[in-house]
Amino acid sequence: MKQGVLIYDQENDRMDIRFSLDDYYGGLHCGMTFEVLVGRRWVPTRIELGREWYLVGIATRSLVGLRVRI
Repeated sequence: MKQGVLIYDQENDRMDIRFSLDDYYGGLHCGMTFEVLVGRRWVPTRIELGREWYLVGIATRSLVGLRVRI
């Protein structure tokens, strides 16, 4: 599994995962599954789009900067 952080790609209007300075997942789509680090444990989730992007079962004000693995 690769670990990275969630970022917002304004050009594509999508969330993405940044693995390193020049390595990105390529844009996330609704329903994609991955794990997010909550405290000290990895929690499975999926990304969806309502009025804004959100993670199912994860309560947070902002997705940007969350550590994820896919």
